[in-house]
Amino acid sequence: VQLQASGGGLVQAGDSLRLSCATSGLTFSRFAGGWFRQAPGGEREFVAGIKWSDEGTYYADSVKGRFTISRDNAKNTVYLQMNSLKPEDTAVYYCAGTSYNLKYARAKDYDYWGQGTQVTVSS
Repeated sequence: VQLQASGGGLVQAGDSLRLSCATSGLTFSRFAGGWFRQAPGGEREFVAGIKWSDEGTYYADSVKGRFTISRDNAKNTVYLQMNSLKPEDTAVYYCAGTSYNLKYARAKDYDYWGQGTQVTVSS
């Protein structure tokens, strides 16, 4: 199983970015995904999650209304659309996955992890 995160970059406050998490080696229709982030000196925190279908999405309060998680089953990819970015969104963003169709907001509940992608938001 491989997860490949991409799409990070340096943007200004108020800008948008879309992160992608391409997966391989698993049955994507039975893949529940999540995005986490970790700022320097901080702990890894939950950002957003999606169950086996687009109808099962959930978010951390800090990003609700600004970020949208989605999936493309034809491309075996999970996305995180990030709008109205703030300097406090600066972190390394990680995608994660599990085969269980549940709402998981704890890192330890995820079985698969991709490498991180850096998001830096300047003020």
